[in-house]
Order: sequence, then structure tokens, then C-alpha cells
Amino acid sequence: MVHLSVNINKIALIRNSRGHNLPDVLQVAQDCIRFGADGITVHPRPDERHVRRQDVYDLKAILSVELNVEGYPSESFLRMIEEVQPAQATLVPDPPQALTSNAGWDTVRYKGMLAEITARIQAAGVRTSLFVAPDLEMIEAAREIGADRIELYTEAFAAAYDQGDPAAAVEPYARSAAYAHALGLGVNAGHDLNLRNLAWLAQHLPMLDEVSIGHALVCDALYLGLEETIRRYQGCLGK
Repeated sequence: MVHLSVNINKIALIRNSRGHNLPDVLQVAQDCIRFGADGITVHPRPDERHVRRQDVYDLKAILSVELNVEGYPSESFLRMIEEVQPAQATLVPDPPQALTSNAGWDTVRYKGMLAEITARIQAAGVRTSLFVAPDLEMIEAAREIGADRIELYTEAFAAAYDQGDPAAAVEPYARSAAYAHALGLGVNAGHDLNLRNLAWLAQHLPMLDEVSIGHALVCDALYLGLEETIRRYQGCLGK
């Protein structure tokens, strides 16, 4: 079954806007688990505009499910991964000032750097995932780097799906996921997934291991409530 990892960055953004601990990020993470989430994702940025470094340590101490920590592999990020030892580190090529993730790794160009970083993270006992576009060359290089998984960057899928051609939208992702699976890589997916498009993606990527969803899920929770929202996202995944 596909794991649903809830990204709680937007919860932390709301908390930070008032300078107090409301909403309580740790409590929301625990509630997500109680309501059926399979994991929690965070993406701590250097400016700590949403999830803070301390949140990562605090979450690891209380979670009963997998913690996935996303980020650009700076030295400070890598030291945090080694200290916290989450279940998974997802490496993204975002510069510090990026609003959100907007590209996958060029795993060919940065193969040497990513191979060293991947080995370092794995030495700490942490599964490593590389954020990539649905490009077979980039996926092949991810395998050569030694990554455990890839995370398919699904913004293009979501945009094409909304244009009314679901089959064309999912085709490069299905092909890429099958290729990655054949190479022995685990397959995650994330970015712009929502209640409209998630079931279609999951149906066509039977080897999918995990999706991480935050922005859309939090937006839906404003209307549906957090418990009902997580129930519906899990329903899209066949659960």
C-alpha cells in the first residue's frame, strides 16, 4: 500500500505568523497520525520561515511513524540528518531563497557530489531519496549514485491533469516509475498532488511507495477538517 506522509510545513507557517505555539506543530503531527497518516514530512529551510530545526529534533523524539526530512544538502542540513536520524532524507536542489521546490536534480551533472552525500547519509542509517523529474536518464544516474529511492516531481503531472488529459499527464510518470522500480529504486512522489489527481496517479503507478502532501491537504482541512481530509486522501490511495 502507498504510504501517505503529511507535510506539516504550512502548519508551522501559521504558527510562526503570530510568534506563539499556536497551532502546536507537534500536536498536529500526532493528530495526523491518529487520523491515519503513515508518516510526517518536514522541509526545514535556513530562514526557518515554517518548520524550524528544533521542530525536527522534537518530532523525531515523539513520532511513532516515519519522519521524512527534505532539504538542500548543505553541511548544516547533513549534520542535522546525522544527529536526528530520520527514517528518510529527501534531497532537493532548492536554493535557500526558493519559495517551494520547483525542479528535480540534474543527477548526471551532480553525480559525484550526490554520491558522496548519499553515502554519508546512508552511513547514518538513513534512507536517501532524490527529488527528480520523470526523466529516465536522471533516474538511471540516481541508481548509479546509490540512492535508495527517487521522489518524482509531480508538478507537471498536476498541471497536465487539470488541462483535461489524465492519460497523457500520467504516462511519463508511469514509465519513469516502472523504470526506477526495475532498477531496484523505491518510488515516491510529491508536489501539487491533491484530492482531484491523487487517485489517478496511484492507480497508474502500482509500485509507488509513498506520497508526501502538505499544501493541498492543509487547504482541504480548512473546509473538511483534518480527520476527514486525511481519510479522503487515504481513500484516494485505496485505503
